[in-house]
Order: sequence, then C-alpha cells, then structure tokens
Amino acid sequence: MAPPRFVIRQVNPTRSRWVWLFAALIWLGSLTVAVVVTGLVLVPREPSEAARAAVDDLDTNALKMRIAVLERSEQVAKAALGDLQRTLRDREEEIAGVRADLAFYGRLVGGAKREGLAVHALSLKPVPDSRAWNFSATLTQNFKRGPETHGRLTLEVSGIADGKLVTYDWKALTQQSGNPGIEYAFKYFQQVNGTIMLPEGFEPNRVRAIADGDGNRSEQEFSWDDAAKAEETDDVRQ
Repeated sequence: MAPPRFVIRQVNPTRSRWVWLFAALIWLGSLTVAVVVTGLVLVPREPSEAARAAVDDLDTNALKMRIAVLERSEQVAKAALGDLQRTLRDREEEIAGVRADLAFYGRLVGGAKREGLAVHALSLKPVPDSRAWNFSATLTQNFKRGPETHGRLTLEVSGIADGKLVTYDWKALTQQSGNPGIEYAFKYFQQVNGTIMLPEGFEPNRVRAIADGDGNRSEQEFSWDDAAKAEETDDVRQ
C-alpha cells in the first residue's frame, strides 16, 4: 500500500511564539554587540602619559635639531661674509698700492713733463714701549737729469697738547738743537729714514715733510693717521 502524499499535523501556537521571541532576542543581542564594538573602535581614546611624553620628547628633539641647523647656517654665513669683507679690503689695499706705484713711477718718467723736488710719500711706525716713531720719506725729482740733488729733510708735527693746538719743529721732535735735518743725495728718487720723539700728552694730527736743498724746497703735508697706516715698498732703492 502506498504512503499518503499529505500528512496533517497539529500546530502548537505557544511553541511558535517562543521560537520567534528567541530569534528576536538573538538579533537584539548581536545588534548590541555590534554597536559596542563599533564604539570601541571608532571613539578616540585619550593617549596615556607615557605616549604624550614620548611625543613631547620627539617634538623637543626636532626643535633642538632645527635650532642647531639654523645656528650653524648663521655661523657659516657670518664666516663667509667676514672672508668676503677681508678679501674686499685686501683688494682695495692692492688697488691703492698700485695707484701709488703708478703715481710714483709716473712722477719719475714724467714724459715731457718735468717736475722738481717733491716728497712723494711718508710712512710712520711706532717704536714699542716709547713715544718714538720711525719714519720713512720717499723723495723724487725728474727735472735734473745730470747732477744729483742734495739737501736735508726735516719734519714738523701739529696736534693737541693741554687742549691747545701746537706745532713741534724738527729740533723739538729730535731733541737735538744742533740737528739741521737728514741729508739726502739722489738723481731720481731716494728713501730717507729717521726717528722722532713725541712729547708726553701730545696727540698728533698732521705731519709736514720739508725737503730743502740746491735752491729747491718742497713741503708736503700728510694726515698722521694716513702716514701711520702707509707702507713703503721694499724694493725702493736710491
């Protein structure tokens, strides 16, 4: 005998309600868990004291390194600027020296122009631990082509003493009343050297070089500071 195609069973309404209630509770529980997990993941947490300290240390070290780099860059820039300024000063001194040499040799050669006795340059150098100064004067002339030019060189210094403007002549500067000056004799140029002594409390301002001889006289005034900075060339010879 064949089994029946349809089976009729009695449905219990109470059991069906419990099943749906149980499923709803499971769904609500899973939803609650999902909400809690999402909150824990997405809500930012306050960093710990150790973390904040580590970040502060990193920031401080970075700032210190930046400051060190900037300070070093400033030092390099200052050093480069100082080298450039020294180079410019050296070049200016070289140019001034070349101009002085051109003027010196131009005075000697002169072309068609003939010039008589002249004090071309004067330099002063202090004697250590004293009021004495060594001087070197360069005399030139291209007027006489034959015999030598003879004469004597003296100096006069003007400045301030006891709040007054005073001028000391050669005798006062050399402290020798019988000293008429330093002799010279040359055809074209000569470097004349000597020493003077400044009185105590005297502040020099100007110096006058006087070359007198053979009927010619030349006077040239120089600033004391300029003469104290001047340097005579080593290759100047009589």
